[in-house]
Amino acid sequence: MAGRPKLYYFDGRGKMESIRWLLAAAGIEFEEEFLETREQYEKLLQGGSLLFQQVPMVEIDGMKMVQTRAILSYIAAKYNLYGKDLKERALIDMYVGGTDDLMGFILMFPFLSAEDKEKQHAVIVQKATSRYFPVYEKVLKDHGQDFLVGNNFSWADVHLLEAILMVEEKKSDVLSGFPQLQAFKARISSIPTIKKFLEPGSQRKPVPDDKYVETVRRVLRMYYNIKAD
Repeated sequence: MAGRPKLYYFDGRGKMESIRWLLAAAGIEFEEEFLETREQYEKLLQGGSLLFQQVPMVEIDGMKMVQTRAILSYIAAKYNLYGKDLKERALIDMYVGGTDDLMGFILMFPFLSAEDKEKQHAVIVQKATSRYFPVYEKVLKDHGQDFLVGNNFSWADVHLLEAILMVEEKKSDVLSGFPQLQAFKARISSIPTIKKFLEPGSQRKPVPDDKYVETVRRVLRMYYNIKAD
């Protein structure tokens, strides 16, 4: 019997959080090794574990996988969260890609200056409500099913729920004009594996704090300030 997947990253969200979400949605238990020192990171580098000298890295099925999208695609395919045919897989890829674009505005947020955070907050809400959420609202309305693709739970649904909750942390009533997404959020959140992941004590990470930011900067030697778009 294969062991549990093992995740190598910081004790925080970042790019690993979507991997945690997808494993949890599939009902797969996983282990984590948190990077807290530069020495840990360099040990992975020297051991050849980080193909492109970066994390996230996931040990799964005898592989040491890097590149977030490749990891997510593998997990989705392995646990039947990637559609039933090539067309559905293309739709899932398309929706996940859009959601990724929205998440990108949020992932950089903790590393911004106070002034840039104020600007970026407005950008996040504007992008969500004018570019991304209207797309998914229409897809769900036109599709008439409980899920984004076909009538089966998929990676696209997991990714969208994660994004919705991230944006709601910036503006709690952001879904007020999106009834389809409100119902979608309630449905997907009630799926047993998702419901478990959303409960206190799970491996879901909280909103990134100053400690997380300081750890990432120290381990990766980020001695510069990230700028908002």
